[in-house]
Amino acid sequence: MKDLLMYIIGSLVENPQAVQVGVSEDGDVLRYKLVLASSDRGKVIGKEGRVVKSIRTVLQTAAARQNKKVYLDID
Repeated sequence: MKDLLMYIIGSLVENPQAVQVGVSEDGDVLRYKLVLASSDRGKVIGKEGRVVKSIRTVLQTAAARQNKKVYLDID
């Protein structure tokens, strides 16, 4: 699922090399921490958070197939 997140984020940002993804897993809960360049943060969040909400929906759908919950935090 980290590969899916990196694919989506890499398509949105200008500098994919600056993207860092941290993962912590606690039982059936996955928590992703996304660190972006400040210039790319707005592109990933989107107007009124629409883009990041869509990314979270895709991740939640993929996680549900594995009976897991997923959270995405952006720094």
